[in-house]
Amino acid sequence: MTVNLEVAEGVGTLRLDRPPMNALDVATQDRLKELAEEATRREDVRAVVIYGGEKVFAAGADIKEMQAMDHTAMVLRARALQDAFTAVARIPKPVVAAVTGYALGGGCELALCADYRIAGENAKLGQPEILLGLIPGAGGTQRLPRLIGPSRAKDLIFTGRMVKADEALALGLVDRVVPADEVYEQAHAWAARLAQGPALALRAAKEAVDTGLETDIDTGLTVERNWFAGLFATEDRERGMRSFVEEGPGKAKFL
Repeated sequence: MTVNLEVAEGVGTLRLDRPPMNALDVATQDRLKELAEEATRREDVRAVVIYGGEKVFAAGADIKEMQAMDHTAMVLRARALQDAFTAVARIPKPVVAAVTGYALGGGCELALCADYRIAGENAKLGQPEILLGLIPGAGGTQRLPRLIGPSRAKDLIFTGRMVKADEALALGLVDRVVPADEVYEQAHAWAARLAQGPALALRAAKEAVDTGLETDIDTGLTVERNWFAGLFATEDRERGMRSFVEEGPGKAKFL
């Protein structure tokens, strides 16, 4: 399989496995969607890591496969391409991308679907589609400007240039830079810590933030208000508040 889902300690690792560069061909896109939806459904998966291995995250789409596609073929395929990435973005659980080596084109767009990005010092990210006479087609023109702002996003999209880990950190494209051999370990630790948290509250927080970014503030506040009040019906809220009163902050156990 070109993508695998491995679960341990409440963390599901979506592992790209299409050597040598994890090129995202049609079969890999479809498998990614399938496993993202599985991670969404499974109760034993409480947080997710997206990982491409020690050497490369994903170098982008399979250009040879795309070259053989004409306009009609891509019209039929483009929605499925976006749907695969949207399935990752809509996993209602904390998701972290563990980025090593190249994360270009579709690889960069996949990292953008995560809530948090930890990059190795060897990471190089970019949206080079313009160099092929194209634009990003898996969410890059939408998720990238929402993350780093329109001017910075346009610079990367217009030029197609790659940025190294330090510049990616400065741009806000990644959130932490660590030695390359520590990327997965630190990403898994981030996810494992959140996997111990209140699952429904984490889901609510993610939905409230993401919805608010896509709509006006009044609608966002309505989503927040409804989730905030609704969480008062959960056992986790009772457990968290009782622990705070009896033991002090930060000691509640939610599993």
